[in-house]
Amino acid sequence: MSKEVSREQLDQSLKLFIVLSRAHRAINDHVHKLIQQHEMNPTEFAVLELLYHKGKQPLQQIGGKILLASGSITYVIDKLEKKEFLARVACPNDRRVTYAEITDKGKDMIESMFPSHERRIHDILSVLEEDEKETAIALLKKLGHHANEYIPKD
Repeated sequence: MSKEVSREQLDQSLKLFIVLSRAHRAINDHVHKLIQQHEMNPTEFAVLELLYHKGKQPLQQIGGKILLASGSITYVIDKLEKKEFLARVACPNDRRVTYAEITDKGKDMIESMFPSHERRIHDILSVLEEDEKETAIALLKKLGHHANEYIPKD
């Protein structure tokens, strides 16, 4: 049973989509500039941050954890390995599995970058009061969960 949607409702949904997209882009532009100052791209930073905070990870699972296509992961891992920020480590129990593990040089890099990274994010988002942030988190989670479960009707 299909629910009738008004023009106003469609326009409001499109407006929200555009506002979300522009806000996301504006925030990311600032964050990415800071990352690039450290001669790293956002994907390299995401992999390094994941390994720093979560420990070694199977190469096959990194893409899903940082929302990147698996084909691109090998390229990023190669670049980080060349910079000596991570090392590939064979799984002792399963020869099919290789882990990426952050090196001491990689830890030093993240530890030098992360305080300014999180501070920049905080400064950008500080326009919102704490209760507004909580509301935004709840609403965006709700939206994200619905989008993940959404099955188009057409």
